[in-house]
Amino acid sequence: MLADIKGLSKNFTAETLRMHLLERSERRPDGCLLVRGYGSQRGVYQKVGGRAWAHIAAFVVFVGGYDPDLEVDHTCQAKDCIEPTHLRQLTHAENCRSRVQRPQCGNGHDREVDESTGRYRRGCRACNRDAQRRWRERRAAEVAQARGAAGWFTA
Repeated sequence: MLADIKGLSKNFTAETLRMHLLERSERRPDGCLLVRGYGSQRGVYQKVGGRAWAHIAAFVVFVGGYDPDLEVDHTCQAKDCIEPTHLRQLTHAENCRSRVQRPQCGNGHDREVDESTGRYRRGCRACNRDAQRRWRERRAAEVAQARGAAGWFTA
């Protein structure tokens, strides 16, 4: 079963991996068991035991029945959580559908709902409009520079 975990060091047994994960984790008041992987950044997926993802290793040793064709999902939405009751396996399509979408884009603009899917659009119109304007300005500057280098003068 441990052989199904990509990137896991071959030196681990199920018991030593379980102890390793528990030693590197701490319990939060909301029930999450957060693991400290190789990085110091919180709130992101963590790697432990070689180059293996901590939540996948925790699912294998604490829950069992791991299918490498499915994805391990966090019901608590905390990416560095390894609490066995917060982990489940889903297909990629189910995992995408279950993600929580924010009503604003990264720049704070309200996102529109796509009528065909009923979900928020990936990008907002305001950010798209700004990106296109910046591209047109860059492109115009490149054309002007190329014309100047070729000896063409614009009126």
